Amino acid sequence: MPASPIHHPTQATFPGPPDKPAPIIAPEGLPIVIGFIVGALVLSALAAWLSPIAGVVVGVATGVLCLWCIWFFRDPPRKIPGSGTAGTPIISPADGVVSFVGQAPVPPELGLPGDQTAGLTRVSVFMNVFNVHVNRSPLAGVVEKTLYTPGKFFNASFDKASEHNERLSLVLDTDAGPRLICVQIAGLIARRIVCRVKPGDRLDAAERFGLIRFGSRVDVFLPAGVASSLKIGDRSVAGETVLGWLPAAGDQKAGS
Repeated sequence: MPASPIHHPTQATFPGPPDKPAPIIAPEGLPIVIGFIVGALVLSALAAWLSPIAGVVVGVATGVLCLWCIWFFRDPPRKIPGSGTAGTPIISPADGVVSFVGQAPVPPELGLPGDQTAGLTRVSVFMNVFNVHVNRSPLAGVVEKTLYTPGKFFNASFDKASEHNERLSLVLDTDAGPRLICVQIAGLIARRIVCRVKPGDRLDAAERFGLIRFGSRVDVFLPAGVASSLKIGDRSVAGETVLGWLPAAGDQKAGS
């Protein structure tokens, strides 16, 4: 008899390992930030040559855009939750708002057996253009597969984006035991999915593995028997918020 889902708090009360150091701005965003700054300087100089007032107006406008670009590609450190009596935390891979929680099919292109994927709970986190867009691994483990699938660019908050949008699926063979599926999905504005890892690479829990540029979504398929700690409308923080818990040995026995 399958284990019953066990609910636990969203936030862990026990610390995990320290976050790995990283640049303040994600490396993939640095060329774009530099491009924004150079463009702002050129446009401001041209506007000032035409009119001092125009130079001020353009300078302020392009300066705001530069600040937004830096803000978009920021990569702040996070307080990673650790394992404890509640079990092993499945950590949110993305900042944003939960847009879907429920049973849903995994991406068919992965070709995984139906008996291993039926009835999995999908948690979708939608990232707007003001959220941190660096993605983190929900669990520690070894990358089993990464698969890019071309597609459309519907608004990533729409449920149909999981099926139709451009995406990159990552399958993780976790240290905790069960396979975990995490999918980066491009959105209406996002046109670039970055995945830094390949099959065979190892990821620690909450370690950075990629990002998506300019508004997008990340889906996580919780292993069988794991209930979501979040509901639609909740906010999550990548590397900190717990999506669900892999039960400790005692919980597994109680739910069998």
